[in-house]
Amino acid sequence: MRAIFHADRDWGIGKKNDLMFSLPKDMKFFRETTKGKVVVMGLNTLKSFPNGKPLKNRVNIVLSPDKVDEDVITVHSLEELFEELKKYPADDVFVIGGASVYRTLIPYCTEVLVTKVEASGGADVFVPNLDEDENFRLVYESEAEEDNGYTIKFCTYRNLSPTEV
Repeated sequence: MRAIFHADRDWGIGKKNDLMFSLPKDMKFFRETTKGKVVVMGLNTLKSFPNGKPLKNRVNIVLSPDKVDEDVITVHSLEELFEELKKYPADDVFVIGGASVYRTLIPYCTEVLVTKVEASGGADVFVPNLDEDENFRLVYESEAEEDNGYTIKFCTYRNLSPTEV
């Protein structure tokens, strides 16, 4: 299992249940990386999509106490999520938000793909700073590039001791 998100310099990932930046290159990377894969999210992340509809060309799994939508697989607990995920190759599973889902599931992820934005986005939700987490190592960092007026870098962090599912 892997996680994917963009974060500002303070490891903020969102503001008012939305992304802080409009980053076409980052969105293209997200689409290409997750297309045909399994995406795991919380209810608020699903609601933040256009018309609250699941992402196309992906298996959408929502961790929620309530039944959500007929077009997604709803799981109600971590145990139920992990049971469902056994049906898929681990490398095909991407955690895509929100913050509480990231905080819960990042320890289980073997890799975390982070698009770092060299700016402060005024975030109101944050993820743990992986640069300060002894269990994670930065194993790839792209050259800096411009994306819609912002400087970004595509980074990959490897979890040195993922929690067993």
